[in-house]
Amino acid sequence: MGPEADAVNLALLGLRLILAGVMLAHGINHIIGGGKIAGTGRWFASLGMKPGPLHAWLASLTEVGAGVLLLVGLLTPLACAGVIGVMLVALITNHLKNGFFIFRPGEGYEYVLTLTVVAVCLALLGAGEWSLDDALELDAMNGWSGLWMAVGAGGGGTALLLAGFWRPEKPAD
Repeated sequence: MGPEADAVNLALLGLRLILAGVMLAHGINHIIGGGKIAGTGRWFASLGMKPGPLHAWLASLTEVGAGVLLLVGLLTPLACAGVIGVMLVALITNHLKNGFFIFRPGEGYEYVLTLTVVAVCLALLGAGEWSLDDALELDAMNGWSGLWMAVGAGGGGTALLLAGFWRPEKPAD
């Protein structure tokens, strides 16, 4: 293993740890922070995700689960699918209509788009040699296979969830 491989593995570890930290913080905050699950559920319901408490739990547990998997580099495409799914739902139900910049009223989509793209790239690249995926020889999930698993499960899950449960209020005439 040369210095180039060490650099790539360090970069992949850094991406995994940052993305894991963000997802864990989000999920835990939805569960125990602020308004807890009840408040998160009310907010989700206000976005049209009904029933709100169900979606608050689904999103929160997906964020925590993806965060834990990313932290140790296990089943990385599955973890990335969780990130992609949660972020695409957030993008479509809340952020897209507010424009690009996060500091705009209602919060734009730059943040959720960035997390989505990082997850897509990580799914394609794999967790690196400093991961449980590598230790358990799960390298069949690296490359194009990992990308298609993550995008298929994350995007497909998003489409199914929105088709089944998203009922935004119609704007007044």
